[in-house]
Amino acid sequence: MRRIRLAVPDLVSNSYFSAIAAYALGFFENEGLEAELTLLFPNHLPYEALRDGSIDLVAGPAHAALLAFPNWHGVRLLSALSQGTVWVLVMRADLDATPGDPSCVLGRTIGAAPLVDLTFKRLLKDAGIDPDLETSIIGVPGTREPGVSFGVAAARALQAGQIDGFWANAMGADNALRSGVGKLVLDVRRGLGPASARHYTFSTLATSERLLMRDRDLVTAGTRAVLAAQRALQANPNLAAEVGQKLFPPREAGHIAEIIARDVAFYAPDITDQALQGLNDFVLQAGLATTEALRQDLIVELPALA
Repeated sequence: MRRIRLAVPDLVSNSYFSAIAAYALGFFENEGLEAELTLLFPNHLPYEALRDGSIDLVAGPAHAALLAFPNWHGVRLLSALSQGTVWVLVMRADLDATPGDPSCVLGRTIGAAPLVDLTFKRLLKDAGIDPDLETSIIGVPGTREPGVSFGVAAARALQAGQIDGFWANAMGADNALRSGVGKLVLDVRRGLGPASARHYTFSTLATSERLLMRDRDLVTAGTRAVLAAQRALQANPNLAAEVGQKLFPPREAGHIAEIIARDVAFYAPDITDQALQGLNDFVLQAGLATTEALRQDLIVELPALA
C-alpha cells in the first residue's frame, strides 16, 4: 500500500472536514493508500510543508497557499472542499450585537487566526470600519500549542473573558453558542453579513506542481478519496459522528454531525469562476499576490475523477 501525507491547519473543525473524514473513514485505504494526517498551525505551515516535499496534499484555505507559493507558482488546486468563506463571527452574549451587523466590533477585541484575520479585516473594510483603528484583532492564547485546534481554543478564550468575540469555524461557534457565552453575529455564506465577503476564499485540496509531475497517479488517488468522502457526507452527514469519535474530544465529537449536516449544502467540489474571481480580488487587495492574472493552470483537471 502506497503512503500519502495529508496536512490540515485545524483538526477539530468543520472547515476541512471532507479530507479529515477521508482519513478517518478509510477512503484513502479504498484507493490503495496508507494515509498520514498531520496538524500544522497556522494556515501557511501546511503549504510550506507541501512546498518542501514533506507533505503530499493540503486541505486548507486557498489564499494561504500564497505565503509558500508566491503568485501561485508551484501549487495546484485540485478541488473545493466547501464553497465560500467558511468562518463566522461570534460575540459575547452580553454585548449589544445585531445579527448581520459588523459594527458590534467597534472598540472590541476579536480573536482570529493568522491569515484568517485577513478575511475579517477585509470584511470590516467593506463595511466601512477601519480594522486597525476601530477594533483590535489579535491571536487567541494557547492556539500555538501542539495539537490545539483554533475554534475550540477561541470558544474557551471567549468564555474566560480574554476576548470579546472571535472569527473562527463553526465548531468553535457551536461550543460558544451551546455554553451560552456567545451569540452568532456574522455567517456570510448564509447571507448573515456583507454579501461581498462570501467569496474571499474557500476550503481547498491542494498539491504541488512538483508532485503532480512526478506522481500524478498518487495525487489522483488521493483526490478521489477526498471527493468520495465529500459525497458520502452529503448522502449521510451522520458519518461525521464516527469521525468525531475517532479524532475529536468528547464534547466536539457529540456535535460535529449536526454541524456537518448544516454544512453539506456547501459541499460542492467545483472551483467556480465566481470563486476564482472572489479569491483573486481578495488576495490582490490583501497584498498576498502581486499579479492580477491567475495562473491558467492553477486548477488541475484530473480526468480519472470524472
